[in-house]
Amino acid sequence: MPKARYLAPWHQVDLMEAAIAAGEEAGDAEGLTRKELEALKGKPAIYHCLSRVVDRRFVLGDAEREQFVEYMRLYEKFCQVRILNFCVMSNHFHLLVEVPAPPEGRGADWSDEKLLRHLSCLYSKPKLASIRWELELFRKQGNRAGAETLRESFLRRMWDLSQFMKTLKQRFTRWFNKQHGRTGTLWEDRFDSILVEDGHAARTIAAYIDLNPVRAGIVSDPEDYRWCSFGEAVAGKQRAREGLQRVMFEKESTLTGEGRAASLLQLPSWRSVAQSYRHLMSLDLKRRPSKAEINGLKPLSEAKALRCKVRFFIDGVALGSQSFLGKLFVLTRGHFGPKRRTGPRKIRGIDTPLCTFRDLRREPVQT
Repeated sequence: MPKARYLAPWHQVDLMEAAIAAGEEAGDAEGLTRKELEALKGKPAIYHCLSRVVDRRFVLGDAEREQFVEYMRLYEKFCQVRILNFCVMSNHFHLLVEVPAPPEGRGADWSDEKLLRHLSCLYSKPKLASIRWELELFRKQGNRAGAETLRESFLRRMWDLSQFMKTLKQRFTRWFNKQHGRTGTLWEDRFDSILVEDGHAARTIAAYIDLNPVRAGIVSDPEDYRWCSFGEAVAGKQRAREGLQRVMFEKESTLTGEGRAASLLQLPSWRSVAQSYRHLMSLDLKRRPSKAEINGLKPLSEAKALRCKVRFFIDGVALGSQSFLGKLFVLTRGHFGPKRRTGPRKIRGIDTPLCTFRDLRREPVQT
C-alpha cells in the first residue's frame, strides 16, 4: 500500500489546531511558538511534481506536448493553483505547482452565479446550461442537500494538489487514447511529489526543471525548448513569465489575496528576472559532471549538480533549509517512524545549504 502523500501541514486544519493547542499547553510546540504557527495560516504550498509514461515509453511528440500544456493551463485556472515552472519531455513531465491555502469553507460561500462563472473556463455553454438547470431545479424543490452535493462535485477539485494532478492526467489520457486509438492508462499509477520551501529551494528546483532538455542533450539552452517555462517565457508567454518572477522573488509567493494581486505590479521587469535566472542556471557550463566527479571526495557545486539527475529533488519528501524542515518535522512527526528523532538530512554529494527528509544513499546523484 503506498504511503500517504506528504502535504503542507499548514493546509491541514486539524493538524494545525492540534499543534497550537499542544503549544499552549506546553508553553511552545517544541520550538514552534503560536506566533510561528499562526504565520503559516494562509501561506501557499509549493510542490515539485513528476509523472512518467507507463514503461517510460517515448510517446509524447510535438503535438502531444502542445496539447498537454494547453490542458495544464486550463486546469491550472479551474483548480485555482499556479504553475510556477514546468517542463514536458517525451516520456515524463515536471511541474512546480503553488497551491494556495483553501478559503474558509472551501467555496461554500460562493453564490451559484459565481460558481457558474468560474465553471465557464472549463465547460461548454450547453454543459453550463445543464448545470444551471440542475441547480435551479434543486433550489425550486427546496432540495438544499442536492444543490450542495452538485456544487461540492466541482468545489472539491479546487485548491488541492492531488485533484489537480488527477484531473490533468485523466483529461490528457482521454485525448491521447482517442488520438492514437488505444485504451488503458497512459501514466504510472502515482505521481511523485515533494514539498518545497519558497526562496532558494524553489529557485533551485525551477532551474532543475528547465534544464531537463539540456541534461537530455536536446538543446544547449532551455530558451530553445518550446515546452518548458523558460522557453515559453522567452517567447513572450505572460503566465510563464509571471511564474518565474514569483519563483525568483520569493517574498511575493508568501502573499495572499489582494496583497498578491498588488504585488504583481511591483515585480522587477522580465528582462531583469531573465538575466538573474540565466545566471542561476549557469548556462556557461559546457558539460555535465563525470562519474568520477560525482563519486569524488569533493561535493559538487549546486550549479554542476543541476546538470545531473538528483534523486533528492524527486524522492526527498520535502526540500528546504534546515530550519524549515525542522519545523515541518515537529508538525508532522506522525508521518515518520517512532525511532526518528530529527528531521533534516543533508544532501549527499552536493555543496548546498538545502536539506531533505530522506538520506538517500543509492546513487543520489547520477550522470
